[in-house]
This record gives sequence, structure tokens and C-alpha cells, in this order.
Amino acid sequence: MNTSGPVMEVFADIWCPFAHVGLQTIYTERARTGRTDMSIWVRAWPLELVNGAPLDPSVTWEHANELREQVAPNLFRHLDVNHFPDSTLDALALAYRAHRTDRHLGERVSFALRDALFECGRNISDRATLERLARDLGVVMPDESDHAGVLADWHEGERRGVLGSPHFFCGDDNVFCPSLDITKDPVKGMSIVRDTSRLTDFLARCLRPHGQE
Repeated sequence: MNTSGPVMEVFADIWCPFAHVGLQTIYTERARTGRTDMSIWVRAWPLELVNGAPLDPSVTWEHANELREQVAPNLFRHLDVNHFPDSTLDALALAYRAHRTDRHLGERVSFALRDALFECGRNISDRATLERLARDLGVVMPDESDHAGVLADWHEGERRGVLGSPHFFCGDDNVFCPSLDITKDPVKGMSIVRDTSRLTDFLARCLRPHGQE
């Protein structure tokens, strides 16, 4: 993988709605601060292996709706539970393939896969869908070494103490889901607010102007 320049690592799964919000927030803040030289390396945190089962489409749909209503009105426009993937391992392998080809290509593929799922309602576990995405983005379909790379990312995340999806790493600094403060009330249900203090502090450390890293 091309590794020149600063990198923010994010361990996340593609079908995690909280990761989708976190990544979009970091992407926007990176542009706002002018640190477009820093790439975002989205590494695999395969929740179906971590949890021993695929995500429940109905639960994910509920979380996506809560996120859209409470913090992200511009996201999750066309999530379709009828086209929800039954696995993300092939899609994660495609992203891994793109990253080991070129980190900027890897970033584009990682974001495009999430857009395809959450904003276009496409089934990213469908082989034909992945092939079309790969062709449109100019990346070769993954092979066995890319699937092995997904497992390697997972175990690397375990070694580094990843708490869940998304977990951000920037140099020696790391934080789990810095953009959201999530609480659960047995009566009111889930409450989600942007955690501006944690996110601002993290970004201030990671996205300093040139010469202040």
C-alpha cells in the first residue's frame, strides 16, 4: 500500500450505521481544517466474526433511523432492509484490495461501499453489485490474500484494543466512536447526540495545521 503522508486509521464494519456517521463527520472536518493530505485508512472490523452472527437488518434500520432523526438528517436516505447484506466479508475484502493498491483508492472504495448500502439501498453482499462497484471505481476484485487481510485487520484490532465499530487511531492517540454520545433508557429508548467535546479534542490533536504534528 502507498503509505506516504499522515494516515488516520479507523477499524469499522461497512454495515455499522454509527461508523457511517463517524466517517462522514471526520471526512467533513478534514476538509474544513484543510488537512486533505491526511488519508483515512478504514480497516476491517468484521462484526459478524466479532459477534459470531450477522447484523440484524431490522435493528440496523432502527439505529439508522435514530441517527437520521437525532444527529444525521442528510444520511441514510435509502437504506433498504430488503436489500440488506447477509455478510460484509467480500465487501471488506474489496476495500482491503483497494487499500493495498493505493491508500487513496482504498479510501474512495471504503466510502463508496457505505454509500451504496446506506444511501442507495444496494446489497453489497451481492457479487454482481460488488463487481459493478469495482469496475466503476477502478479496482480489481479481491482474491484469497485480501480475505486473509480482512482477518489480519481483525486480529490487529484485537491486539490494539479496539472496542467496537468505529474505533479511530491517529498516531499514538485513539478513541472509540468520538462523534457520538449514545445512551439507552429503558423507557425512552436510545438517545444519540453529537459528542462535540470528544470529537473536537480528537480532531484538534489529529488534524493540526502543517508543521504542528
